[in-house]
Amino acid sequence: MVSVDICICTFRRPFLAETLASVAALAIENVDVRVIIADNDITPSAQGLVDSARAGFPHAIIYVHAPSANICIARNACLDAASADYVAFIDDDETVSPQWLGALLATAQETRADAVLGPVRAVYDPETPEWMVRGDFHSTLPVVVNGAIRTGYTCNVLIRRVEPLAALRFDLSLGKSGGEDTDYFYRLTSLGGTIVEAPQALVYEPVPADRAVMAWLVRRRLRMGQTHGKLIGGSRLTAAAVASAKAGFCVAMTGLTAFSPIARRKNLLRAVLHMGVVGGIMGIRPAVHYGDGAAQSASNPIH
Repeated sequence: MVSVDICICTFRRPFLAETLASVAALAIENVDVRVIIADNDITPSAQGLVDSARAGFPHAIIYVHAPSANICIARNACLDAASADYVAFIDDDETVSPQWLGALLATAQETRADAVLGPVRAVYDPETPEWMVRGDFHSTLPVVVNGAIRTGYTCNVLIRRVEPLAALRFDLSLGKSGGEDTDYFYRLTSLGGTIVEAPQALVYEPVPADRAVMAWLVRRRLRMGQTHGKLIGGSRLTAAAVASAKAGFCVAMTGLTAFSPIARRKNLLRAVLHMGVVGGIMGIRPAVHYGDGAAQSASNPIH
């Protein structure tokens, strides 16, 4: 029987109860499932919620207090507590489809890949701007470059626990700014690990009002670019020149698509992403996006 540890990092988020309810409803057979919850708050604020969820829950739940306000501390605590054949990560503001885990496992066993990514489908509030819904700016999909997936994310992934990849941990220096998952999976592929996608392994993520604005998307793209910039090898001067040229092209395209509410914003976000790459190459420190400092950073759309 194959075993899976489903890891969920949490920080002061009551939605965790709905995440756990969706895990309890998984349609899965002949799989030994445990759920590992790492509470990243300075106090064990999620422990009561987790204890309440245990009643009638179909799988073992392990609660780990992993303070504080650094997402990598929580992610590493999950990995340290894991002992299964596979580790899966989802977020505490998501729900999984009943077929989610089965689809990830089927793809992993068929391809023998070291990591399998599933899509995260955004669930938009009726008040969300029309351009955001039509352009689907919040859903997450694997990025394929030249036929391969070089990096990934932790909001919907299954990872095979084999050496030397099982020894990988998340970089604590990225635990407040974000980008730790991008860095982790870049290191996984650099060690020879392979990443594939499982399109049927659906996870759903509601989009709260504070994220249904352009400013939030700008901050996120900027941080993503900064992470990629930090990880670029080779000539950094050449890389900065290439990223600057791409940013300039995207700015020009933003102007050319000014009358399209979706294309204009997508081109602008691509420009911001490449600007972030330049910033990352130049060593600009990213903003705080996790923990108590995140609210202060969010008051300014660009850092």
